[in-house]
Amino acid sequence: MADIIQLLPESIANQIAAGEVIQRPASVVKELIENAVDAGSTEIQLIVKEAGKSLIQVVDNGCGMSATDARMSFERHATSKIRQSADLFAIRTMGFRGEALASIAAVAQVEMRTRKQADELGSKIVIEDSEVKSQEPCQCAAGTSISVKNLFYNVPARRNFLKSHPVEMRHIVDEFLRIAIANPDIFFVLHHNNNEVYHLPSGNLRQRLVHLFGQAANKKLVPVSQDTEVCRLDGFVGKPEFSKKTRGEQYFFVNSRFIKSGYLNHAVTSAYEDLLPKDSYPLYVIFIEVDPASIDINVHPTKQEIKFEDEQLIYNYLRVAVRHSLGQYSITPTIDFDQESNFAIQTQARSDINREKTINTVLSAGGGQRDTEKSYKDQGMAPSEDRNLKYWQKLYEGLDEISPSDEESDGFGAVTLESSWSSESDQDVHAAPAYQARKEPYQIHQSYIVSQIKSGFILIDQQAAHERILYEQFLSILDQQSASTQHQLFPKTIELSANDALYLESMLDEINLLGFDIQPFGANTFVINGLPAEMAGKKDEVALIEMMLEQYKINQELRLTVKENIARAMAISSAIKRGQMLSTVEMQSLIDRLFACAMPYRSPGGRNCFLTYDLEELNKQFDQ
Repeated sequence: MADIIQLLPESIANQIAAGEVIQRPASVVKELIENAVDAGSTEIQLIVKEAGKSLIQVVDNGCGMSATDARMSFERHATSKIRQSADLFAIRTMGFRGEALASIAAVAQVEMRTRKQADELGSKIVIEDSEVKSQEPCQCAAGTSISVKNLFYNVPARRNFLKSHPVEMRHIVDEFLRIAIANPDIFFVLHHNNNEVYHLPSGNLRQRLVHLFGQAANKKLVPVSQDTEVCRLDGFVGKPEFSKKTRGEQYFFVNSRFIKSGYLNHAVTSAYEDLLPKDSYPLYVIFIEVDPASIDINVHPTKQEIKFEDEQLIYNYLRVAVRHSLGQYSITPTIDFDQESNFAIQTQARSDINREKTINTVLSAGGGQRDTEKSYKDQGMAPSEDRNLKYWQKLYEGLDEISPSDEESDGFGAVTLESSWSSESDQDVHAAPAYQARKEPYQIHQSYIVSQIKSGFILIDQQAAHERILYEQFLSILDQQSASTQHQLFPKTIELSANDALYLESMLDEINLLGFDIQPFGANTFVINGLPAEMAGKKDEVALIEMMLEQYKINQELRLTVKENIARAMAISSAIKRGQMLSTVEMQSLIDRLFACAMPYRSPGGRNCFLTYDLEELNKQFDQ
């Protein structure tokens, strides 16, 4: 019987390795820029076309390579970073495995031009499918330029699994940002489809963060610095009031290498304790310097997961350092942190009512103008307020007592709602006189609406209900393209980080269909010329766009169409929130619109919009 085990051809072995190392265009960007950093470059330029699917080019002014080194760099496990196994425990460079260029050359068409600083001529190499097509001397600038064209051209199935251009470009920007933050002393430039996306001059870390996240980021940053016998911690954390609903701006670097660690993330968030609202995430950029011998970075092909010799000790140092920085800059929770937002308003209203009672008492005693003026002084009021007194009396009339007859006033009652959920909808509602009177809904805790129905009552979550209403409304507008726009007399501008600008630009057409009029203004800035007619004057335009972008990024993890994602993001960011007081008319309108929805039961986020409570069940509860 013939032998059946044989060695795989080099090209196939490289393609298999490429499946682990090169997952998408962003993986190529990461490997090539890290090589440029290891080469001692002070200037690195990244040029991308069609989100990296047709071209990824990295140009640096590093040390360059000789003709022999250039050819060897495309062999598997060929590297200049380590020589022996002991070097694995003293790694200071970004790369060390020698797999990146071989893997890239196995799934793309690669051209390299490189020249050492002391040489007059450089070397040009063209490789396709791991096969060297040509190698010849050439004239080029000192350093290295690598062009990767038609990624996955020979692996059609892998190419078909790539996402849309905006999605792949965002992954490229993420990798670019991580390396740019880790090396603020290097000048970086990013071009996409001949447009300059980032222009980052060399400087210190704070300057780099301001260039990346905008001028507004400067006031958000709190410096962190701690030097111990085990590690050194440096960087910045964000002030609690600037926290976001997504984890976007969170970076850990160990020996200048970006890593992901849920354990260390918990150390930072626990340092904030009660400073953060629920489901909010702080900004942080923290560098951890440790002895390379105390960590193992050879854990994952992407080298974004590492093992610490004593991770718990690092956790404690990190938590204490962040907590100390927040305390040092007097960032502490207020005494009234858990107080309801309308508490002060309610207290003032009660005070005004009591004050009015005193005034009425004095007037009813018939003390005349002099006594009236004296009572004004006692109450801290000027005599000139006499002409407004009758309006005060009318404004607060009846607020200090509850009339039983109020329960019989017209409102939104069970007759209208019954057909939506009652199993007895075929009964004659007029046969029951007790339910002929319409009952007004009322609000509790400025969060929930209570409305009586024949079988008992319903409790409506005003925020979830409004999200459902807006979601279906926005989906309908996107399908019919029928929104109206209220243009503003004085347009506003909004400056975003480059990453957020890419998000907004990719969804601009759909957003404008909803009634917005937003146009690019250059340099990651947009002009808001108009809002949907129903939102005009009711919300801060800039805050609304920022909230919508945050929700859109959260929804990226869900399998939604672009329209569904935008409608969901807009609904959640635009809906009324818990703690907002509503009038009776607004509550009735909310109930009407909710039960006119195709799916009134749940919000776009999956929360219940309302709960029903049966009268018989309530009676049983009291009989126990």
